[in-house]
Amino acid sequence: MTNPDIYFSYAFGMQETLAIAVVLLLLGRLIKRYIEVLRRFYIPAPVVGGIVFSCVTLVGHETQLFEFTFDQQLKSLLMLAFFTTIGFAASFKMLIKGGIAVGIFLCVSILLIITQNCVGVGMSVLFGLDPLMGLAAGSIALTGGHGTAAAFGPELIKAGLEGGLTVSVAAATFGLVAGCMLGGPVGKRLMNRHHLKHGPKTVDNAEMVEGKLTKAQKNIDENLLFEAITYIIICMGIGHFIILGLNSLGIVLPAYLGPMMVAAAVRNWLDYHEKPLPLHSINVVGGISLQLFLAIALMTMNLWELASLAVPLITILLVQSVIMFLFAYYITFRMMGADYDAAVIATGHCGFGMGATPNAMANMETFTGANGYSPKAFFVVPIVGALFIDFVNATILTIFISIL
Repeated sequence: MTNPDIYFSYAFGMQETLAIAVVLLLLGRLIKRYIEVLRRFYIPAPVVGGIVFSCVTLVGHETQLFEFTFDQQLKSLLMLAFFTTIGFAASFKMLIKGGIAVGIFLCVSILLIITQNCVGVGMSVLFGLDPLMGLAAGSIALTGGHGTAAAFGPELIKAGLEGGLTVSVAAATFGLVAGCMLGGPVGKRLMNRHHLKHGPKTVDNAEMVEGKLTKAQKNIDENLLFEAITYIIICMGIGHFIILGLNSLGIVLPAYLGPMMVAAAVRNWLDYHEKPLPLHSINVVGGISLQLFLAIALMTMNLWELASLAVPLITILLVQSVIMFLFAYYITFRMMGADYDAAVIATGHCGFGMGATPNAMANMETFTGANGYSPKAFFVVPIVGALFIDFVNATILTIFISIL
């Protein structure tokens, strides 16, 4: 809703929102070119550009000189497109190769969820706050991200936490930024501390699992790109109807799970019948979708929600950030094998452990872009982050809420 006290207000449409996102993505790349610390810690370009714009909107909000609103449809569409491309990478062949790693990482992620909630509840009690506040600043907002925050915020209100939705969403916004900022430094320190060797310098992660790219696979023409986009769009459409059907039965799932599961089914059906799939083109579309999604997500953040948080809540979130850094550095890295792949997974874990799976992918893509790719990490992290963690997190949160 527009504030009547604002001097100038403007609502950006879909085309304008996308255009601004592209400009901010380019701005982020330009800033990174001249600021060494951003390159050193692998801060994603859309995060840099998005935060710059969010700071501008913060000034407008605080001075009441101007405010902007944005069309959110493209952000959702880009997120769905990205997760659909992730589904195409989940073949049974890859599952056989990475199944044990997926199980271990899922256990590590469950341990992080329990740790985040225990720390949040414990610190809330120390500050004399409602223990439910600790959940809002725990895995609801951090491992769960904005989607879980929006879903569980009303549940916290029903349980007696006034403002549960606002606090959860604000904490998720904090986690979105913190997760992007933590991943690069964790990976950098692990690389230097353990003298890890760089990964293979290839342009495509999904294909690496099954062999090197052929010259034909590297080339992208109109037909391959159209075929890739066709696969993505059809899987998104079918997946949407699946989610609607499950919702009618009372089963509520994240919107991206449907398209991703359909894409995985298509991939495995094609594998079984030994039919080709334009994976490289699909991954290119997915990478572009991820970059634009993050740019829009970051530029539409309301930073004044962070500024309005009480000091105890900010303290809890800062402590959670430190714990995430230590957890990824000491536990995730060691449990996942203490090698280069483990370092990349630890980098990604900071992303979805504090924000969302797209943040994890952005962290890993930025890190591996400089140090070499890790097919194991790009399989394990999105599978756990997108397929399993939402179900596990919701179950654990339900238990915590019932106890508190």
